[in-house]
Amino acid sequence: MEVKSYNNANDTDNPVIQQMLNLGHEQIVFCNDSATGLKAIIGIHNTVLGPALGGTRMWSYKNELEALNDVLRLSRGMTYKSAISGLNLGGGKAIIIGDARSIKSEALMRRFGRFVDSLSGKYITAEDVGMTTRDMEYIHMETKHVVGIPESLGGSGDPSPVTAYGVYMGMKAAAKKQYGSDSLEGKRIVVQGAGNVGRNLIDSLVKEGAHIFIADMYEDNLKKVTDKHPHVNVIDIDAVYTTPMDIYAPCALGATVNDDTLSKLSAQIIAGAANNQLANEKIHGEAVKQKGIVFAPDYVINAGGIINCFSELEGYNRERAMAQTENIYNTTLEIFRVADEENIPTYLAANRMAERRIESIANVHRGF
Repeated sequence: MEVKSYNNANDTDNPVIQQMLNLGHEQIVFCNDSATGLKAIIGIHNTVLGPALGGTRMWSYKNELEALNDVLRLSRGMTYKSAISGLNLGGGKAIIIGDARSIKSEALMRRFGRFVDSLSGKYITAEDVGMTTRDMEYIHMETKHVVGIPESLGGSGDPSPVTAYGVYMGMKAAAKKQYGSDSLEGKRIVVQGAGNVGRNLIDSLVKEGAHIFIADMYEDNLKKVTDKHPHVNVIDIDAVYTTPMDIYAPCALGATVNDDTLSKLSAQIIAGAANNQLANEKIHGEAVKQKGIVFAPDYVINAGGIINCFSELEGYNRERAMAQTENIYNTTLEIFRVADEENIPTYLAANRMAERRIESIANVHRGF
């Protein structure tokens, strides 16, 4: 199956079929249940390497087209993430439309679980933004095709600490590339988003002696950080891109690296947990390169979560998952090497490496 590069998934003339064609998707599933208020979309991008695994995100989207665009980009990113990480998994993602803080319920989660189950294992879900291990437990009541369930049920629990560890490893690799040393001591790091992954990342950065600045739209997230680390600096969301910094770590939603923000950012490194950080891969990937910013491709360094979940499928072993996640450091350095050698943006180097693996396994399946 062909994996296509992303330029702009937003096609208002034909928002479903044309976008699937643009990005090479296999299947899109729209889910609706009036009794529970569930409105969801499941995107299955590519299953050459294995079943499509990717988390479910719950978010208040402006409209359904925005939600569709997000699930298409996220599911495609999962294909590349699994491929570059050496996992036998394809790429998928799901979104539930709505405010996770107000409309979430056991019934809604279980109804979503039934939709996941209807795909008979082609898609395996997990935890993402707006979701918790408790939600995974509800989904698990209706389907076995879910990972990230509580440890008491034989799962791996919250994948956020492992995701954050991978981002930390990727950030250190970027520092090695930019500064000649992977030490983050004394570096000014802006962490945008103090959710589960952001908070765990901050824990590692504090231990290393970095100067940390955080921003988040929710006061309770900020309080969790400052209660634990009083010396962390809280900045306004509007000040994220203008704050003097060495490293920008986007750990919330995507597309924050764009024309507007790049004109303001002083960062020499971009390395964070958010998916799809480049608003437009081709345009902003090249722009980052031209500005001399070291960009650690998001789906490479935030792969700790899916590595953790894949380990759960094979019989969970925490030590093995952490060791494989630590290798993100080496993978990121290899991407930088290829990018330099071929004089291309780092996102493109990562994409080509992932695509080569997918194509080689596709050839195995074809009998070549």
